[in-house]
Amino acid sequence: MVVDGIEAEKALLRKAARARREALSPQFRTEASNAISFHFFDKVAFGPEDAIAGYWRIRDEADCQPILVRLMDGGQTVILPVVSGPEEPLEFRIWGSDAPLYEAGFGTLAPSDLAPRSEPDLILMPLLGFDKTGTRLGYGGGYYDRTLASMRKRPMLVGLAFSAQAFDHIPRENHDVPLDAVVTEDGVEFFEASL
Repeated sequence: MVVDGIEAEKALLRKAARARREALSPQFRTEASNAISFHFFDKVAFGPEDAIAGYWRIRDEADCQPILVRLMDGGQTVILPVVSGPEEPLEFRIWGSDAPLYEAGFGTLAPSDLAPRSEPDLILMPLLGFDKTGTRLGYGGGYYDRTLASMRKRPMLVGLAFSAQAFDHIPRENHDVPLDAVVTEDGVEFFEASL
């Protein structure tokens, strides 16, 4: 079956992507995350009224905290995703300035259950890999796929990654929504989103 072949290929790519990312030194990841923040604000357009969803870095992911802090300092609405169940879409909660964050599973932090919910206009997405057409290689849990399928409007999707996470080709399935852009320490690459 073709799907099984695609999943097997993605599993191999995930293993390679993890190895590439783990090979980067902590100092490099910190410096690269700061460069990613610079490039994001330099090249990615968004409005002052836009709600922007980020993520709380786990393990050796590109850290979007420098972006989130600057957005909050500028008065932007910042949202963090919360896993509400294994087969459920992500829930987006607004992270108010000075509001504490709580452990939310998978090594992430999130606003409290009482925080207001919102649909983002732009989502900063963690990823294992990406290719030149904007295909995102995630962790395989399908959380973002389910979430995007359930949303009323399609937000701008911006992947945050290290340039070492680039692949020539990642197979794309029907449910895989391509990125609009990816930001690495080397700059921003925009893609023509084609579903």
